[in-house]
Amino acid sequence: MIYDKFANGYDCALAPFEKRFLEKWRRETLSHLPENAEILEIGAGTGANFPFYPPSKHAVASEISRKMLEKAREKLNGETNFVNFIQNNAETLPFAENSFDAAFATLVFCSLEKPGNAFLELKRIVRPSGKIVLLEHVRPPGISGYLFDFLNIFTSALIADCFNRETAKLAQDAGLKILNVKKKAFGIVNLIVCENV
Repeated sequence: MIYDKFANGYDCALAPFEKRFLEKWRRETLSHLPENAEILEIGAGTGANFPFYPPSKHAVASEISRKMLEKAREKLNGETNFVNFIQNNAETLPFAENSFDAAFATLVFCSLEKPGNAFLELKRIVRPSGKIVLLEHVRPPGISGYLFDFLNIFTSALIADCFNRETAKLAQDAGLKILNVKKKAFGIVNLIVCENV
């Protein structure tokens, strides 16, 4: 598992970006989630989103990497009632239909092998009219998109990260209703708010 190898240095590697813009973008992304609801995070990583979780009836943090989950648990300082953890693949979620009021992911769908399957799973487990909120780096518009197509040759091979995903389109193709796409960093990052229909 490639992310097990990254777990120990992940927070340090992202620290400069968190300070400059990622922390602000995470806060904004999670502000779209309902309060006092049942929520699911896909790809919780080392728990960078925990400070921005809304007050929740029940929160689940899912992550495929066991080592990343270990780092995430450390951040809770024993507050085990804050969130439940589950190690699993986003493309096969172990939850019943209509289990959650909302779901979210930050910087995750770029690294999924079959993102369309993950969207179908979210559609299945999020209740009708529930929100699915994403913060994702995507293929930017214009000539920059061709550069990202080129970079994707290397990033997908070296770190299993697709630099040229069109994530909003994939969500729409899976049957989600796109409520809003907010472009950041010249369209390289999108905040995507969807509704399950």
